[in-house]
This record gives sequence, C-alpha cells and structure tokens, in this order.
Amino acid sequence: MASTGGLVPITRAFLATYYDKYPFDPLPDGVSRLSSQIRSFGQDLIQGFPPTQGESLLIQEADSQPPHKMDENMWKNREHIEEILFLLEIPHWPPLLLQSSTSEIAEFAIVLEKFKDKFQTTLRILESFQARNSERVFNTVMTYMPQDFRGTLIRQQKERSERNKQAEVDALINSGGSIGDRYALLWKQQMERRRQLVQLGSASGVYKTLVKYLVGVPQVLLDFIRQINDDDGPMEEQRQRYGPPLYSLTRMVLVIRLFLSLAWRRFEALKLNRLQISVLEEAVDVYTTELQRFINFISEVFANSPFFISAEDGSMLEMRKNDEYKEITVPAGKSYEISLTVESINSYIAWDFSLVQGKMNMDIGFSVEYTNNGGEKTLILPYRRCESDQGNFSTCMAGNYKLIWDNSYSTFFKKALRYKVDCIPPVLEELGEASERNELEE
Repeated sequence: MASTGGLVPITRAFLATYYDKYPFDPLPDGVSRLSSQIRSFGQDLIQGFPPTQGESLLIQEADSQPPHKMDENMWKNREHIEEILFLLEIPHWPPLLLQSSTSEIAEFAIVLEKFKDKFQTTLRILESFQARNSERVFNTVMTYMPQDFRGTLIRQQKERSERNKQAEVDALINSGGSIGDRYALLWKQQMERRRQLVQLGSASGVYKTLVKYLVGVPQVLLDFIRQINDDDGPMEEQRQRYGPPLYSLTRMVLVIRLFLSLAWRRFEALKLNRLQISVLEEAVDVYTTELQRFINFISEVFANSPFFISAEDGSMLEMRKNDEYKEITVPAGKSYEISLTVESINSYIAWDFSLVQGKMNMDIGFSVEYTNNGGEKTLILPYRRCESDQGNFSTCMAGNYKLIWDNSYSTFFKKALRYKVDCIPPVLEELGEASERNELEE
C-alpha cells in the first residue's frame, strides 16, 4: 500500500533496543510487604463475617493475576481509585465514624481526609496521562496521513466516534450506572479505539472505503497499528519490561480498596486498631507516590518511543506532499472544469488545490455546482476567489457535480493549478461501529 521510505521496521526487537535506554528503577520492597499485610488484614475481617456477593467478587479479583495489557491496568487503577474515593466521601463513612466523638476516631477521620487528598491528586495525574497519551497516538498516526481531505475525513470519523462514546457514558451515568459499570464501558470503548487503529492499519471497517486513498503512508506504521492489539505483537516487549511494576501497583490499590470495603461494612463490630491504620496509612502513601513515579516515567518513554516519531523525522513529508496531485495550466480568459458522477447519496466530494505562485501572488475563482437528471443546476459552493483551498462535503443527491476553476476575469495571466479531486463512496460508520461492538476481542 505504501513505501517504507527508509524507515526502520517497528518490531519487538527494534523496540527492545530502545527500551534498553529506559530502565525503570524497581519498586520499593514496601509495595509487596504492605500489599500482603493489607490483604491479611482483610482476611481477618471476614472471619465470622462472611463476605457478600460483591465482596466475594472483589476478593476473587484481588487473589487473581492483574490484566496483561498495560492500558487495562491503567484503567483498573483509575477505577479502584474512584471506588476508594467514593468510600472516603463523608456521606459514605460508617455511621459509627460519623457519630463518635472520641479522640481516636477523630484522628482516624483526619487520616481519611489525607487519604482523599492523595488519591484525588493521583487520579488527576492518571487521567491527564491517559488523555495525553491517547491524543498523542492519534495525532502521530495522523502526521503520516496525507494532509488533505483524506486526513480530514479520518479526523471527522474520530470526532463523531468520540462524541458517540461520551454520549454513551453520559446515558449510563444518568441511568444510575455504578462506577464499575462506567469503567467496564470505558474499557470497552478503549478497545474500540484500538480496533479503529487496527482498521486504519488494514484499511477495513469504517476505513474500508479509504483503502485506495491511503497512499504515501509508511507501511511500517500501518503494520504497527494493525498489530497493536496482538498479544505477541511489538507492544509485548513493553509489557514484559514495564508491566510487572504496574501489575504490582494494580494489586496494591485493589487490596486497599478491598480492605476499606470490608472494614466499612464491619466497622461497628470490628473497629480498626492502630496497627491496621498505621499500615494502611503507609500503604496509601507508598502506592500514590509510586504510581505517580511510574506514570511520569512511562510518559517519557511513550513520548520518545520510536512509534511516535513524527512524519517529518521519518522523511515522509516530501513524499506526502507530492502524493497523487495533478497540475494543469488554466489560460487567461478561460475556465477549467472537472465533472464527477455520484451514484450514492452520502458520498464525499473532496478537493485540495493551490496555485503555483511566481513573482506575483495570484488567485483563481472556484465554485461547485450540481446538475440533476433534468438538467437543472444548483450552486453547492458559492463562487469565490482564492489562492488555495481544501474541503469536502457529503452529497445529499445523486447526479453530476462539477468543480469549476475560473480564470475568465484575467486578461493576461495564466494560472498553474495543482490539484487533487475525488469522489469517495459512503463511509458506513454505523455499520462499522456495530461490527466493532459485536467483534470486540481482547
């Protein structure tokens, strides 16, 4: 589909040579020790007080291996932090904690407020990291896309998709969905974003109709984004290098959440002792500090990763600029027209043109008109004079569309026109997204 343009293939071995430059300092021993202690405290709480169904599911998750995918672990950390913050909100404290006036309980209330501040700070950092990383991935891929109507269509598809995703989340929240329900949906949506990248790499799904238009895109990048969701793909090297410390932090925040959940329900019968509070306080401090350190580290790794090199650094810019453009001279006093026959509504008429300028800056008239089967003409894009223009619109009628470059007003000057025009069949977004939802895979 596209030339490699001298780029290095993005393979697991290639990424390994890069990651050698970024070793992660190991987590402190306290992560493992404190996680085990907190888990043991939780086990003590259920002796004589059998867990509820929800608590049993949480216990089962705590005693299982964390997810393998790093971004799924990020979402899990974010979910558990939000669940902990929910428990730390004063209206959700155990009644005894709210009603008691003893100094010991009062001290514990102060500790809980400190917990809340630390978790809120960590949550903001994690949310910011995820937003930046997601945008960086898409923008990097887009730097390799032709900077004309094709890139515009892909961006429009993403924007529509993101609006639909946010509306889906809003609807869930408004219907009373739980934090767990919301994060299950958010992870599903994240996998849909991954699938859309895979579709872009293989020119399938919502991008199927653009396959023949994606010329000039580095094949190494298309190969990478097509394999991005493979368990044995290039990203496996990242999971092997940096996954273990993140897995440990995922387990740590989960056992903290589990312990607080168990303690809150049994608080009146089994008040926490000073050792438990002390260990919990140390665990929260270590977890929030280490997760923030990991996020700062992995942010730097991602920002400098080979698969985030810009198209300009990849020496692709010039090839992209020259991609499939035509040139023609429009004589003085004349016009140049291109007719496109549209067979289906919701097709895209797209154009990208500029004048090759000499010593004097020149412009040219441009307009788009539609002619129906009866010969009746309708002006789609009003006449205007410009040096260059890029645009597209979705057709609402089948028939003949004519793009007109007008130089009739010029008595002496011919115009060198460099242009690209195309008619793209309908992008079946709804069908593509339905297929994504039905075929979602880990």
